[in-house]
Amino acid sequence: MKIKFNTKISLLILSTLLMVACGNTDSEKMESSEESSMKEEQPVATETKQITFTKDQYNLAEIETGAIEMRNLSNIIKLNGTIDVEPESMASVSAPLGGYLKTAGRLPGEAIKKGQVLATIENPEFIQIQQGYLESLSRLQFLEEEFNRQKKLREEDINSAKTFQQVSSDYKITQGRVKAYEQQLALAGIRRSSVQNGNITRTANLYAPISGFIKASNVNIGDYVSPQDVLFELVDLNDIHLALNAFERDLGKLEIGQTVKFSLSDDNTFNRTAEIFLIGKATGNDRMTPVHCHIKQEDQTGLLPGMYVKAWVESGTNKQNSIPSAALVQYEGKDFVILQTEETDNGYRFKLEQVKKGIEQEGYTAITFADGATVQNFKPVVKNAYSILSALRNSEEEE
Repeated sequence: MKIKFNTKISLLILSTLLMVACGNTDSEKMESSEESSMKEEQPVATETKQITFTKDQYNLAEIETGAIEMRNLSNIIKLNGTIDVEPESMASVSAPLGGYLKTAGRLPGEAIKKGQVLATIENPEFIQIQQGYLESLSRLQFLEEEFNRQKKLREEDINSAKTFQQVSSDYKITQGRVKAYEQQLALAGIRRSSVQNGNITRTANLYAPISGFIKASNVNIGDYVSPQDVLFELVDLNDIHLALNAFERDLGKLEIGQTVKFSLSDDNTFNRTAEIFLIGKATGNDRMTPVHCHIKQEDQTGLLPGMYVKAWVESGTNKQNSIPSAALVQYEGKDFVILQTEETDNGYRFKLEQVKKGIEQEGYTAITFADGATVQNFKPVVKNAYSILSALRNSEEEE
């Protein structure tokens, strides 16, 4: 069937069709980019649908053509997952002894260094701990001298064994008590050297255990917090990696050191690179196995823990007929490419040819034409193909 485009259609109508077509292009391109394997349905050679554009119409639609190329396209394994960090690169901060929040001025997203003050806690129990520490420390000093004195007397057989045992027991008990108080001071965040100098305080600081940034801040000044409450969550972004999931059937095709191309879930460029460093040895109930990948330093920009990603891994390559993915259009639920078949002084002729889509990689999609299809030396339309398709539909409706 040969369709002659109605030359009386105004340029205004054509431009309107172009605007409508462009509105649908992005969503249809996204759907096609998600397909990495051949569709079962084979392309069918049918009566060729053709259409002719004048040069003015061609220029108004801003049509561009490319070429059908033989390209090395890789068979790929599709994966998905999230951005993750090593366990030692995450930290939750709480108040081990509880208390009231006196100060807390840290906001989510704020950069922080190890040892930096995050908040100040006030607790009357701190005073009791410091008092008990000083009393026990003083008694320990006395008992240490007494222990040494009684030990010397015992060696000279001047005192009784019972007296020495009692002093020795008191000395060790007090020694243990002092160490226990020191651990409580450390938990509270109070320096024992300050207490030894006679400085008693009812407040203590909470310090950052790692460098990084504040992922979450769950604090309000004046709130009482218990030891179980997580006040801050810290993350160190210096060691982020991909935590992907692979289907059980694909494990035999994966190995340490393979290159992984990935992008965020709303991006189809796959222009970031990582490398597999760990493949899980167990499969979960969902038949998925974890695959961990180091991300190249230059590709870590803008990545945060928890972000969803999609990825693919090459699994062998072979040369295939390929066209820019933008050249593919959908018509009546099938995949087509629009080919420029002729250029004359009066204009350009195009035809619609059904194809079977293969894998898509780096902006190109593998295609297979129907047996007997005539495509040699024809140029695929790679820009604004939908404007031609819209005009073709309009011509069919007029008939």
